[in-house]
Amino acid sequence: MFLSPLVTELVDALRVLPGVGPKSAQRMALHLLERQRAGGLRLAEVLTRAMEQVRECRECQSLTEQDVCHLCSSSSRDRSILCVVETPVDVLAVESAGSFRGLYFVLKGHLSPLDGIGPRELGIPKLLERVRQGEVRELILATNPTVEGEATAHYIREALRDTGIVVSRIAHGVPMGGELEFVDGNTLAHALAGRKALG
Repeated sequence: MFLSPLVTELVDALRVLPGVGPKSAQRMALHLLERQRAGGLRLAEVLTRAMEQVRECRECQSLTEQDVCHLCSSSSRDRSILCVVETPVDVLAVESAGSFRGLYFVLKGHLSPLDGIGPRELGIPKLLERVRQGEVRELILATNPTVEGEATAHYIREALRDTGIVVSRIAHGVPMGGELEFVDGNTLAHALAGRKALG
């Protein structure tokens, strides 16, 4: 199908989204132009405002329109517990569990020397300075259970070794309702290594 230059440009622009290939982008562009003009205009307007106004929280590096996000500025959060995650999506995941009442620090990724991502790019010096100010008593490392996530957690743990604060790691293992026969070997190995005594 021949597409006009502007439609082609729209298709190319949509491909910036994760998981959107050429066919998906083409389908989205044509859907907006054929059936959702009002929705497309609203999308463009909200996207422009978000790109101009959303920035990093000064304290946790999550995304917000404010200088300090609503979680960091909340008086009901426990400021002595800090959960370190890789992305703002991870904050949403932990919050959806409904049991964590501390604060967060978002690394914006994980250590990846081959990609030029070191401690400074993740804001780790800022995290260490925040911890050394004395308000944090426990740091929960909730990076992903990947090689890079484990390396990032190890780096932070080592950097805080002499601070006297409690550094813990989220547990990894068999999901609730899961059956052992369907759990992969690495997950099962983590679950066995991280077992706890009962009673």
